[in-house]
Amino acid sequence: MSIGERILEIRSEQGLTQQEMADRLSVTRQAVSRWERGEAAPGIDVLRLIAEAFGASINMILDLPDNNRCESCGMPLADPSLLGTEADGSPAVHYCTWCYEDGGYTSPDITMEGMADVCVRHMAVPGSGFTEDEARDFMGRLLPQLDRWSHESAL
Repeated sequence: MSIGERILEIRSEQGLTQQEMADRLSVTRQAVSRWERGEAAPGIDVLRLIAEAFGASINMILDLPDNNRCESCGMPLADPSLLGTEADGSPAVHYCTWCYEDGGYTSPDITMEGMADVCVRHMAVPGSGFTEDEARDFMGRLLPQLDRWSHESAL
């Protein structure tokens, strides 16, 4: 189901018109109409507002599994503020903001080994529970399973 179809479903379940939903979200009726028709998608802040205002989960609106991870670095995407953006400004539901922005990778030339190095630096910090060797081993197993790297050989 698309984001627009889920927004329509939420609105219908609440018994609201497009105008009433728009008023509750401080957007135009036309914006709600475009979302429902799939011509546009709400931004991350509006998605959060929809979830809060209508008691819906952001994962449900975006049709994300509860264990959604960035398909480039493996970071859990539990919060919509972590999502990257597509070229049209809509949320990139499979990538984090550090890996994917405006419809493309933020580091298009990075290798899988380079990505592992970046992730290990962030994971192996005091109090994280990971030693550098443990973080490197974890990333060596995780990265080859992600869409961006699945065609490359393991580290």
